[in-house]
Amino acid sequence: MSVSSIRRPAPPSTDAAVARASEPRGSLKGQQTKAAIVDAALRLASQVGLEGLSIGAVAAIMHMSKSGVFAHFGAREELQISVVREYFHRFEQEVFYPAMQQPRGMARVEALFANWMTRVVVEIQSGCIFISGAVAFDDRPGPVRDALADSVNTWLGALRRAVQQAREQGELRADADSDQMAFEIHGLILALHYEARFLNNPGWLAHAHAGFAHILATYGCQSARAGGTPTFSSR
Repeated sequence: MSVSSIRRPAPPSTDAAVARASEPRGSLKGQQTKAAIVDAALRLASQVGLEGLSIGAVAAIMHMSKSGVFAHFGAREELQISVVREYFHRFEQEVFYPAMQQPRGMARVEALFANWMTRVVVEIQSGCIFISGAVAFDDRPGPVRDALADSVNTWLGALRRAVQQAREQGELRADADSDQMAFEIHGLILALHYEARFLNNPGWLAHAHAGFAHILATYGCQSARAGGTPTFSSR
């Protein structure tokens, strides 16, 4: 099931209908209110996970009635999907698009990883929706899981393309397996979250540097440019 094909639930209660009539979804004010609700829900989900989201909890944060929040989303599932979409949008803005300013090749791959690491540093204190969502919905088919999987697959597809382009530019070995390299980079990020957030290993940043340098050394070629390993700090 695609995210866009989700059916809306049965008509809401009278209170919700009144709230919806007084603030149409298509109005500017309605759009601003909905964006503010999604922002609050995303902050809450970063702390309690997507499964911890509820219309009531978000309404309390927003100082709104449950029917007011319900008027914008109709169901908790729709709210969860909106949070996933917003999280992915911010991920694109912070990680993907800035890296696209770099030329095709290892400069772009390194920028993707450096930007990703910068985001991880922040998320060590809050949490990653992709990771916590995968844990909660990995065995629960449905539109929320689909939205999560689509977002992660889109991002990993972009990472694989960047690696493939680096090989085409002659900056990786001709026999370099782009799928395997992208898999190892992704695995490094997952291990990093576990080491830093769950185990509180103070050496996580150094391990990240060393791990990425090892990946570059494994798949790089001697004729590639000498750009060095990107750096990132825990501040």
